[in-house]
Amino acid sequence: MAPAYRHTSGRSFVLSIFCLQAICIHITSECDQTFVSRQGGPLNGTFHAPEYLNPKGHSRQCVYIFVAGPGHRVEVVFTSFKLRGAPPDCIHEYMDVYSEVVQPDPAELINSPFGGRYCGPISPRRRISLYRAIALSFYSDKNNSTPDLFTGRYSFINDSEYEVGVPVANTPCSFLIKGAVKPTGLIMSPTYPGAYPKDITCTYQFLGTPGQRVRLEFRDFDLFFGGPHCPFDYVKLYDGPDNTSAVIGTYCGQQRNLVLYSSEASLFISFVTLSRTANTQNRGFKGMFEFSNSFTKLDFISKNDGEHIRGSECDQKILSKKESSGFVFSPNYPFPYMPKLVCRYFIYGMQDAQHLERVRLEFVLFEIPKGPKEDCSDGYLKVYLKGQETTDSYDKFDHEMCGDETKPQVVVSDGPRLVMVFSSGELMGRGFKANYTFETEYRIPGTPAPDGSCTFTYRSSSKKKGEFNSPRYPSNYPSDTNCTYLFLSTPNEQVSIVFDNFKVRADAANGTFGSYGVNVCEEDWLEIYNTYRDGTEKAIGRYCGMTAPGPIESNRGAIGLKIVLHANSEGVYSGFKARYTFETAKSIFGDCGGNMSSLEYGVISSPNFPSNYDGPSRGQASKICNWYVTVKPKCKILINFERFAVEGDPESRGCPAAVLRLWLNLSETPKEMCGEKRPASKWEYLSHSNAIRLSFITADKAVGSQGFRAVWTEVEETDDCTEFQCAKSGHCIPKKLKCNLVNNCGADDDSDEADCGSEAPKEDHTIVTACSIGIIVALLLILCVLCHRKRRRRQRPHQRPFPLPVPGGSARRPPQHVCEELGERFASVDSV
Repeated sequence: MAPAYRHTSGRSFVLSIFCLQAICIHITSECDQTFVSRQGGPLNGTFHAPEYLNPKGHSRQCVYIFVAGPGHRVEVVFTSFKLRGAPPDCIHEYMDVYSEVVQPDPAELINSPFGGRYCGPISPRRRISLYRAIALSFYSDKNNSTPDLFTGRYSFINDSEYEVGVPVANTPCSFLIKGAVKPTGLIMSPTYPGAYPKDITCTYQFLGTPGQRVRLEFRDFDLFFGGPHCPFDYVKLYDGPDNTSAVIGTYCGQQRNLVLYSSEASLFISFVTLSRTANTQNRGFKGMFEFSNSFTKLDFISKNDGEHIRGSECDQKILSKKESSGFVFSPNYPFPYMPKLVCRYFIYGMQDAQHLERVRLEFVLFEIPKGPKEDCSDGYLKVYLKGQETTDSYDKFDHEMCGDETKPQVVVSDGPRLVMVFSSGELMGRGFKANYTFETEYRIPGTPAPDGSCTFTYRSSSKKKGEFNSPRYPSNYPSDTNCTYLFLSTPNEQVSIVFDNFKVRADAANGTFGSYGVNVCEEDWLEIYNTYRDGTEKAIGRYCGMTAPGPIESNRGAIGLKIVLHANSEGVYSGFKARYTFETAKSIFGDCGGNMSSLEYGVISSPNFPSNYDGPSRGQASKICNWYVTVKPKCKILINFERFAVEGDPESRGCPAAVLRLWLNLSETPKEMCGEKRPASKWEYLSHSNAIRLSFITADKAVGSQGFRAVWTEVEETDDCTEFQCAKSGHCIPKKLKCNLVNNCGADDDSDEADCGSEAPKEDHTIVTACSIGIIVALLLILCVLCHRKRRRRQRPHQRPFPLPVPGGSARRPPQHVCEELGERFASVDSV
């Protein structure tokens, strides 16, 4: 269609108006074109590239001017574009775009914002003028130009839809919108759907009447994305009349389903773009606004410790005040809710370095009518327990509830987040009332105490084996924590505990045999007890640092074990992870071991010593050997470990696979031992009384080592030793232990085995003589039997009665002579 006004020759006033300093290379050009709207003329048309020959390759500039009439704007759309320049430099052929030409005044045109330079096969996006004119400048130094280099169409469009409200003076795109005058309408960026201008600020102030709220729904939203905090171009919404009000949100990039509400009767929007040279061509935004007093009233949120989420119609969040509780209601409760309403409830427990909570939800009243198909297709309440809202996974709900016959079951979140989405359909109901409770989430498997404390019980009658751990393992356990683990066996059972990981804070720990004991573990610790039916407890040990407790079996006669984790108010570590197993009770000596009493000394060694010990039988959690040693009253027991090699390292990882526990006082905690004794080191201990106990336990993960050999000796407590007194150690031991080929005085004292050569006992040949006699008698009996048989053969009838002559000698002697001679020799040996 022909333009309303076209000028292609001569220099008119219109060309002088749009001759920009940046693009006017030739004052006169035969390829300039101007398209002007006039009353009653056509409102659209087409344009294309100029056609000319340029054999000498001179620079050519062609300016296309589009001018709209009053109340109109210009829209330009390229339908084809294949300029021969090479982006991004665009040196030999390009198109410059100016869509913010303000007034037909040369001084203003020089300062007109630059809209971008384009070349190659990618055309500029749609352009809509900010005012009434658009200028296109085509440059080329090629030898020719043909009409198909670029083509497009232009339109003169009504600009009334861009007037969102009453224009604010001296601004290009700011408006005041009053709900009493314009209750609904459209809101658009100033040149939508064309690329929006750079370096511009537009504001939209919505003012409603008392009781109204403002709803804003963006149908299209496309802004340059400069990062998650929108540092370049953005739309910012304020929940109030101006930019000093609380911020609802800042938005950029591409947004979908962006629907926002004011909390009260006013809303303020600011659209800001920065000045940039980049050829960004985003569309901007288009949406709808509505003033209404029928949107949900928010008082049902504020009166119940909830906080309205700004920008939403009725969404709320409820944050824990450390194990707090309260109620949530459907909108307008206790009166029926409104139809076609969606409200979300975000109930969040505490989650930080010191706290971790979960949410328990129990319904007091529930009435959401089912749909015609007796399902939740009309209205529903969906519950999310796994934090699906963080990934916007609202289609993956855990429970969908509707109906009014029975109250829904109690639900508990997996972590600190519980979310509900309430959607009302066409049918109306009373809604719901629910009690929420924030509980500390320790992430410990087991049966928790009803009062919510960190107390967990493990009963053999419920589960024979399982795992347990410190709070929030493998994350750090919280400070100021005391957790109790109770393991209760059935009669004729014992419980075994094996630790797989252990790291408990212990700043003061620096023990040779690891970090355990009340004098070492003073900050955080783990204590283990045998528990009995009368309520008494007997401590096994206190552990901390990296020293994992060795495998543990409850004593025979105990009803189980009790483990206590204590943490003070300072630093924390990752804690522990362990396994428990309930098994049939063993004898008092365990799988091996024994009782030693009425003796002056003895030797105790691990199974198979000096070969490697082995682990428990297949299917068992641990293997234990108990030795009980008792000596005379008023005596003590000296125990010296001559060899010791048990897998583990007390200083770096403790004794998780195998351990030897030594009770030097049966009423106190034992010494826990593993690792390897060096040949020159001294490992000897003196009991506190006349009894000691040793327990050697291997776990199912033990790989085996040589084990140990220990010598124990009765030591008399006296200042006047009437027995043998050791030279170096000073111990008083029984005289009979001197020169018994066993070192009974201790590791560094061999005085009881010194000077033993002069007192060596005379050799006793009784046993040797008796053995010799026995052998001779046996041989004699054999020979007699042989002689007897030979004599009987000679007495047969065909035998001669007289002996045959022996060649070269006399006749052979009869057998009885041989027996008589052997008897004489045996008599001579016996006399010796």
